[in-house]
Amino acid sequence: MAATRGPRRAALYLRVSTDRQTVENQRQALEGVAHHRGWELVATYGDKGISGMKGRKDRPEFDRMLCDAQRGKFDVVMVFALDRIGRSLADLLHTIRHLEDCKVDLFIDKQMLDTTTPQGKLLFAVTGAFAEFERDMIVQRVNAGLDRARAKGVKLGRPPIDEKTERAIRKAIARGDMGKHKIARSLGIGSGTVARIKAEMEAERAR
Repeated sequence: MAATRGPRRAALYLRVSTDRQTVENQRQALEGVAHHRGWELVATYGDKGISGMKGRKDRPEFDRMLCDAQRGKFDVVMVFALDRIGRSLADLLHTIRHLEDCKVDLFIDKQMLDTTTPQGKLLFAVTGAFAEFERDMIVQRVNAGLDRARAKGVKLGRPPIDEKTERAIRKAIARGDMGKHKIARSLGIGSGTVARIKAEMEAERAR
């Protein structure tokens, strides 16, 4: 993925969920690894007091790091732990794919996941395959449930929501920073409606 000539240019991404916490322990651990591997530290990005549940647009330093990756400012991003990137496998895979498109590797210290090695690349490929399998199984279960309902004569008309509300639901789901119950409360609708639209979005992506 990244160039091998000369020392690798490394960037640190540090994050803590509250203002009372410090990123210094993460910084020291990652700087030690970079020194041991002979990597050159060229940038540090840190989001403080920001939950991992927040999307990219709500984590300004995370967004800046991904933008700088596109600009080729470094060869590898170093993170202390998986949950510093996000709180779901989907978040992690989305970030990995973005960095891969930018020809940037990812090193995660706590779980020792490292795409700078062939073994690390293989592990991430397998992880991605399991995520795709999980998504496909969800879609299949939803479709099977709909088929059973139709066979029993159940009418499957949509709940009466307007297009504006559905667009708002889809946008909130895509951001990934709220659960279905919170989305439902914020829009004054049932959580079942949110779950249905989320399943439809999964099915659409699987086509």
